[in-house]
Amino acid sequence: QVQLVESGGGLVHTGESLRLSCAASGRSLSSATMGWFRQAPGKEREFVAAIMWNAGNTFYGDSVKGRFYTSRDKGENTGYLHMNYLVPEDTAVYYCAAGDPYYADSEDGYDYWGRGTQVTVSS
Repeated sequence: QVQLVESGGGLVHTGESLRLSCAASGRSLSSATMGWFRQAPGKEREFVAAIMWNAGNTFYGDSVKGRFYTSRDKGENTGYLHMNYLVPEDTAVYYCAAGDPYYADSEDGYDYWGRGTQVTVSS
């Protein structure tokens, strides 16, 4: 079992930055991928970013490429989502997930999910 806890959400203005954290506990993430997804009100959950825990390979959704990046600290067992140049369309609940997905941008294969953290971007 892996427990994931997100933190770092909040209210920011357009153009500002936030860093989300996802602290993992329980089983090692050594063979896992950590993904970030978001869900805005009335919309389906959307892939944001993912990182392969060991190799460090990263993947990004089209809507965040060039603005967001993901990283991880193996020693702290924590993943991060660095969000820059935020816009109101980025407003959503952000979730981290861990698992061994075949496709990093698909929810299938992510076995463990955090409860989410709210990010609100005002214009």
